[in-house]
Amino acid sequence: MTSMPDTRYPMLRRRKRRRLLPRRLTLPAAISGERARLLVICVLCMVIVGIGVALAMRAPRPDARQLLAVSLTTLDNGNYSAARSNAQAAIKAAPKWAIAHAVLARAYLELGDGLAAEAELARAIDAGLPAARLHQLQAHARLLQGDLDGAIEEAAATRPRYADYAARIHARALVSKGDGVGARAILQALLGRSPRDAAAWTDLGRIRLTAGDVGGASFAATRAVALAPREPAALTLQGEVIRSCYGLIAALPWFEAALRQDAYYHPALIEYAATLGDTGRNAEMLAATRSALLARPGSAQALYLQAVLAARAGQVDLARSLLRRTGGAIGGLPGALLLSGSLDYTQGKFEQAATAWRQLVAVQPLNIVARRLLGVALLRLGDRRGALDTLRPIGLRSDADSYSLTLIARAFETAGDRSMAARFLDRAAAGPVAPASVFATDDAIGALMASADASAGDPTYVLGVIRAQVASGDTAGAIARARGLVQAGPGAPAAQLALGDTLVAAGRYPEAATAYARAADLSFDEPTMLRLVDALGRSGQTEDAATALALYLSQNPQSLAGQRLLGHWQVESGAWNAAIETLEGVRRRVGNRDGGVLTDLALAYAGGDDGMIAVRYGRAAYAMSPMNAAAADAYGVALAANGDAAGARQLLLKASRLAPEDATIASHLTALR
Repeated sequence: MTSMPDTRYPMLRRRKRRRLLPRRLTLPAAISGERARLLVICVLCMVIVGIGVALAMRAPRPDARQLLAVSLTTLDNGNYSAARSNAQAAIKAAPKWAIAHAVLARAYLELGDGLAAEAELARAIDAGLPAARLHQLQAHARLLQGDLDGAIEEAAATRPRYADYAARIHARALVSKGDGVGARAILQALLGRSPRDAAAWTDLGRIRLTAGDVGGASFAATRAVALAPREPAALTLQGEVIRSCYGLIAALPWFEAALRQDAYYHPALIEYAATLGDTGRNAEMLAATRSALLARPGSAQALYLQAVLAARAGQVDLARSLLRRTGGAIGGLPGALLLSGSLDYTQGKFEQAATAWRQLVAVQPLNIVARRLLGVALLRLGDRRGALDTLRPIGLRSDADSYSLTLIARAFETAGDRSMAARFLDRAAAGPVAPASVFATDDAIGALMASADASAGDPTYVLGVIRAQVASGDTAGAIARARGLVQAGPGAPAAQLALGDTLVAAGRYPEAATAYARAADLSFDEPTMLRLVDALGRSGQTEDAATALALYLSQNPQSLAGQRLLGHWQVESGAWNAAIETLEGVRRRVGNRDGGVLTDLALAYAGGDDGMIAVRYGRAAYAMSPMNAAAADAYGVALAANGDAAGARQLLLKASRLAPEDATIASHLTALR
């Protein structure tokens, strides 16, 4: 009886406890659950609404036709990089659209990527575009890949509708084959029927510029820019022509204009970087080369320019590494040969340096700097005969520099010929005895004339004949032949320079100055400037000479020759402080091996009442060329400024004996007495 309550009690107890829960607690809990469910439902509704709004506001899927239209627009506007990106987007939206692949191929061609262009053309054909419509593009792609014969074959198969395009590619291929005459004929025929073809004018201008016809190139480039003012290729060509005619600074805006159309147009970036470097704007040059490497990864030209920058900063290993990364793509270019040899020589690799400089001399036999460098390397290797053969053309010149003459003397001394060594040492001690002259030649005039007659279209052989005539004393014949060269190519600065040189050889300086001025209008480079300034000075046109020098330096502020000449004139005019600033800048760049710079610095410091420094420079200049009247005079003036009258008188007497007709030296001696 007692077990029943025990079995029922727990059950009764649980029910009783549930009923005893306060109602005020259970009711709100139920309401809270309802609210939670409502909140969840609201959140879900908001998410659904948000998704709907986002879907409604989402940009529509890119339309392939719109993207292709934008690509074509940017292509016509000269923004080839943007055209490539837009065409790629169009292909992404419509992978099998044949015309999109063809447009992308066109963009690649304008960017110089023939391999990628050919791949896109193959995709266009696979997608259904008739191959017969693409021969002109195939020709361009083959040309960019170096397949010149293939380019000509594809151009010949082009439909008449695209004949102008094909003709331009054919002309470019002929130029690459060395047939500039045939290329010009094709382009002139094209322009005869399509005179508003800006691309043809650009191609013709580049051919003329490469051939040295700067006047003809200027006309063609101007026409191209007028017809296509947003075309990067035309703007870049105009920049190169302006750089040749007027100078570095004047060319920069044209390259910048090309880059405003396409910031990654590789040819403009390379020319822009090189021009910036020549003006001394190294940081901007580096930035431009980096952009060029982004535009064309592995660009040999950009890597070479970076190697030049590294070499200027003394980072030889970095410069060598950058040159190595070019893979030999520019190994045969004169600048690359000069740099490569310099780096090898700095590292003691004289054989490699000689190899590079020997190639450079073969390409540029009239390059005095290259010959001097090769001579030094050959002497270090013990090849005295090779050094003499290399330096001999310099030694034959009456204006040979003291350093080259000393090298020749060393070579003779090594060979045991002390008599010849002494002769050249005497010449080195005296310094140059005449103004700059043309290179002498060992070839007989008859043989040179025969070569010129056999190559009537190549003015190089005519220049050889002119040099031989000047060397033999036939200045009248040389002048007549040079005038004929000018008449045949009035836009070629080399012809004008040849005429000026022959007139100088005849002592007709005013006429020579006129010829040099015409050459400067076509190509105002350093050799032309030096000739013009010298001829103007010798003909008494000193103000015009100063104007020419100032104009050149305004465009080429880093020119050592220009700064050197400016410093000399400042010394002669008594502008001592300006001369010191100019000449010290030159000395910091070339070191203490230029006797002329040291001589002028001695005079400048002496004039500026700093005799102690003047003596230091005068002594160094005199030690380099003890038989040079100008060096002895400068040393004497420096000693006088430092209070050593006896020493000054001794040196000034020597200078007056070495140059008895020099009025300036005579005045210094008179003032001392």
